[in-house]
Amino acid sequence: MNVLLPTDFSENAWNAISYAIGFFETTECNFYLLHVNRTEAMVVGVENYMPTEDVIEEVYTKPSRSKLRQLLKKIRGNHKANKNHHFYSLTDNYFFLESIRKNVEEKKINMIVMGTKGASGLREYIVGSNTGDVITKVKCTTLVVPECARYTKLKEIAFTSDFNLSYDINILQPLTNILQDVSGNLRIIHIQNKDESLNPEQLNNKDLLNDYFDEFNPSFHFLTNRKVEDAIQCFVESRSVDMIVMVAKNLNYFQNILFHSKVEKITYHTNIPFLVLHE
Repeated sequence: MNVLLPTDFSENAWNAISYAIGFFETTECNFYLLHVNRTEAMVVGVENYMPTEDVIEEVYTKPSRSKLRQLLKKIRGNHKANKNHHFYSLTDNYFFLESIRKNVEEKKINMIVMGTKGASGLREYIVGSNTGDVITKVKCTTLVVPECARYTKLKEIAFTSDFNLSYDINILQPLTNILQDVSGNLRIIHIQNKDESLNPEQLNNKDLLNDYFDEFNPSFHFLTNRKVEDAIQCFVESRSVDMIVMVAKNLNYFQNILFHSKVEKITYHTNIPFLVLHE
């Protein structure tokens, strides 16, 4: 398993690293710690002066390497040695998204684990942020870890679906792998309007999901609420959900969960990680 851990050396990035180490405790993993010195930040002055390679090395790359070494020390100091885990540090001087994409391809990354910040509302810290860009623009399964999340064994996993399977069913393999590791309960959630019933295609897709996850004995939950995020909130709270999973192609349907505008309403799941599956 190859896991990319982008870091800006913040507490929130450290929390995501700690979560990933717990989450993959029993899995053989190569963890790649990546710090990106943004190219756009290096262009200074009116005439778009771009510093020389020597200057970039001295001002950006060397300090980043030093901080990454300190981060590796912190990991060794805070987490007991695990023979399954191997850590590598990467530093890049590039545009952030391009750097993520390049490393995903070069290192054959299976999952990106990233932190998000802010307990006041997801709009505050996902829209327009690095994490928001990654989950919507990089085709790699991404685990988003809120700054308050602490890893505990997953008992309740909620998978949100509109039952319009516009994706290859194999995209769900990472979720299958997790369920095999943790033996938690899989709750498949569909939000519908009152008096609305599933069309024949949706019913067929529901059966397909049931067959696919058959060994985990999934339960299906039909929530009726005009607001997707309110329905999810009630469910998450009543079931003590440990992780929310969604497919990237369904992001439009579920964008209310991620990009909520009513800040006060969304504090409920700032400590629940969510996994976004990409094809």
